[in-house]
Amino acid sequence: MSDVIKLLPDSVANQIAAGEVIQRPASVIKELVENAVDAQATSIQIILKDAGRTLIQVIDNGVGMSDTDARLAFERHSTSKIRQADDLFSLQTMGFRGEALASIAAISHIELRTCARGAQLGTKLLINASHCESQEPDVCPAGCNFMIKDLFFNVPARRKFLKSNQVELSNIIKEFEKLALVNYTIDFTVTHNGNLLYKLSSGTLKQRIISLFGHNIDQQLIPLNVDTTLVKISGFIGKPESARKRNAMQYFFVNGRYMRHPYFHKAVLSCYNELIPDETQPKYFLVLDVDPETIDVNIHPTKTEIKFENELPIWQIISAAVKETLGKFSVVPSIDFDREDAPEIPSFSIPHTSKVPEIAVDKSYNPFKQQTGSHGGGYPSNNDSLPNWEELYKNFEKSKQEGLDEIGELPVTQDIPAVENEVVQVDDEIQGVMQLNNRYLLTITQEGLVILDQHRAHLAVLYERLMEQIDGMNVVSQRVLFPEIMHLTVAQNAVFEEIEPELEKAGFGLAQLSGSDWSINSVPPGLDNIDIIELLNDVIASVSSGGTAIKDKVYEKIALTIASKAAIPYNRQLNEQEMKTLITDWRNLKNTKYTPSGKLIANILTLDQVAKMF
Repeated sequence: MSDVIKLLPDSVANQIAAGEVIQRPASVIKELVENAVDAQATSIQIILKDAGRTLIQVIDNGVGMSDTDARLAFERHSTSKIRQADDLFSLQTMGFRGEALASIAAISHIELRTCARGAQLGTKLLINASHCESQEPDVCPAGCNFMIKDLFFNVPARRKFLKSNQVELSNIIKEFEKLALVNYTIDFTVTHNGNLLYKLSSGTLKQRIISLFGHNIDQQLIPLNVDTTLVKISGFIGKPESARKRNAMQYFFVNGRYMRHPYFHKAVLSCYNELIPDETQPKYFLVLDVDPETIDVNIHPTKTEIKFENELPIWQIISAAVKETLGKFSVVPSIDFDREDAPEIPSFSIPHTSKVPEIAVDKSYNPFKQQTGSHGGGYPSNNDSLPNWEELYKNFEKSKQEGLDEIGELPVTQDIPAVENEVVQVDDEIQGVMQLNNRYLLTITQEGLVILDQHRAHLAVLYERLMEQIDGMNVVSQRVLFPEIMHLTVAQNAVFEEIEPELEKAGFGLAQLSGSDWSINSVPPGLDNIDIIELLNDVIASVSSGGTAIKDKVYEKIALTIASKAAIPYNRQLNEQEMKTLITDWRNLKNTKYTPSGKLIANILTLDQVAKMF
């Protein structure tokens, strides 16, 4: 038997590694900017063409490289960051694996100009799909100038599955925001197709947040600072009234590195219980400083997943710090631990340094006293007479299911999942129909008893009709009396510019004011009493997630919003003709079993199932 195991060539191995390290143009930005930060750069310039497909250029004023280092940097597992395995537990740099440049070189054309600080002459290097084509001396400033051209040119499948330029640009901007936030002492410039997107000067974390997300965010943030022997936490958390349903600004950084940590995220969310609605998310920008030996960043090539040795104590410190900060600024009432019913203090003690932050307690705060102002009201006192208490008591008597029914269908803020067409067979002749509990319609077929949800059935009928009406034709707009102003981030604006023509066809009248601000002058009919800005933010998020065509995403969201609002509500009694009409319309649907959002519309209790009951 001949040998079948072969050693992969370096070029093939690098392409395989690139699939994990370089997922899209945003990944290239991340790796090159982190290398520039490690090279002690104080100014970084990013130049893009066609959202990184054609060109990604990153210029820094760091320490640069010698001609030998420049050539060796593109070899796999070559790095200047570590020398031995033990160095992984004392990392002070962003990169260390030695995979990024080799992976980028395997799937693109690279031109590098670099010069070491203090050197008289630099070097110019040309690489094509991991193959070094030329290297020659070059006169260039100190630092590095990377030009990445034709990304994924030799991996057509990867290039084909890239999203549109606007969506990819949005992903680049989101990645850049993370890098710019944590490196707020570095100057950044970003241009795309000749247009300046960002020009950021060094400053404080708060100044960088305002530069990225606008001056409106200044009044929404509360500073947080706590210093313990385990972790130092600084940054800002959002006031409860600034919570969002989508695109909440939530950032964790540890030792100068962005990270995703669901466990710590839950610690922050738990502090906002009963302060914000369930479907909303608070803002936070939290920077953690810990001993490098107590964390492991070598979990994934992207280095965004980090393991903590003291995970539980840090969770408790984060939770205590957020609660203390909210209480300090009178967002929540302080806890009186002298009361008999006060909660028990956890046995875990947080070892503080000698410097302990003072806690300013607002003694005048009373959650049972009527409040006014920016916190959105308060609670009636026990001494006040509660109006309509009988009606309130009746509401409590309602069953949990009825309460959920009154809320209605799946919120239209959620994306519409793809649902296969399924048909529930119903005879042409409706033999009989009745309404059950003002919610369900019952009719008899040869197979058995069909049970139909009246609200969901009507929603699906309206949705299909609306999609037929607005697909491929211009809808008459309804002028609004007072235009609304929508403020978008640069990432959102990149996507919004792409979908704006489709929104115009769907009946929206939009005008760009300046930068990322838009005026909403008219809307499609049927959107009265709907939060238009929230709807458009949902459309932006839906398009950013990829999937179906942009036109379909826009039309689906608008149609589902209108249909949800106009569908027959629960607890409404229908006459016989209305019931028959609804069943007839439902029977002609393309998908009679599920709503566009994936909820079950109808089910059949078959004759066999009935027989088994007896």
